[in-house]
Amino acid sequence: MKKLFIIGLFLLVLAGCGNTAQTSSNSAQAKPEKKEETTVVKKTKSAVPTLFIHGYSGTENSFGGMLKRLEKSDIAKKEVLMKVSPAGEVTLIGQLSGKKDNPLIQVLFEDNKNNEWSQTEWLYNCLATLKKAGINQVNLVGHSMGGVSGLRYLMTYPNDETQPQILKFVAIGAPFNDFLDASESQSVADLLKNGPNEVSSRYQDYQNLVGNLDQKIQILLLAGQLDQNNFSDGTVPLTSALSVNALLSQTNKVTSKIFYGANAQHSQLHENKAVDQAVANFLWPQ
Repeated sequence: MKKLFIIGLFLLVLAGCGNTAQTSSNSAQAKPEKKEETTVVKKTKSAVPTLFIHGYSGTENSFGGMLKRLEKSDIAKKEVLMKVSPAGEVTLIGQLSGKKDNPLIQVLFEDNKNNEWSQTEWLYNCLATLKKAGINQVNLVGHSMGGVSGLRYLMTYPNDETQPQILKFVAIGAPFNDFLDASESQSVADLLKNGPNEVSSRYQDYQNLVGNLDQKIQILLLAGQLDQNNFSDGTVPLTSALSVNALLSQTNKVTSKIFYGANAQHSQLHENKAVDQAVANFLWPQ
């Protein structure tokens, strides 16, 4: 039953592609990529903050390791923790310095098991707080449901003067098509080009709202696959994490990337140094 998907996936894992494979929104099939090095290199520095949004039941540890590694490598610096109460009240711990040090903001929802709609509203409050403080541009990085609510936010609140402009958006292991697994009936190349052949109500929402998306936002979709026989990161199907590639690439610049092996497990994706590098390369290219 999985022959179609295996054939499509074979295009991604030709010899020499190592632990990751990358696709472009302008190509019909994934292209092999050489194994990425995790050697630290100097990155472009700016004062634009990047917000990191955890997923369902996430804690300060969810992105804590990644932020520490980025800071230790002198790529970026964590400056603020934003805590959001169940009522949507935002508390800032720390202060943005205004320096060009690629400031990092970790968002922490106290009610960490609420739904994506609540997360979307809470993210709105976080960004409104930053706008009042004079922050006019930010980047967003979301893991799992944090990626789902991040994309919903981008499509729900376009051109809102109370919000800063979003420059770049990264989604890591986000179930954009809920937990539907199309690997038995659709190749990855077809999925990336044409979108999923079965859609959830969540995906249908994206279809209805995609016209609101600011076309200047650059988007990176990261997905995990445990092995050649398991087309998921153990929680989110590969076909769900990459399901919005075709939809978003109609208007925006989108790149999709797959990580393989044990370190591509759902909760390990934000602990994976190759993922660190992919995020850093996207947000702060040389």
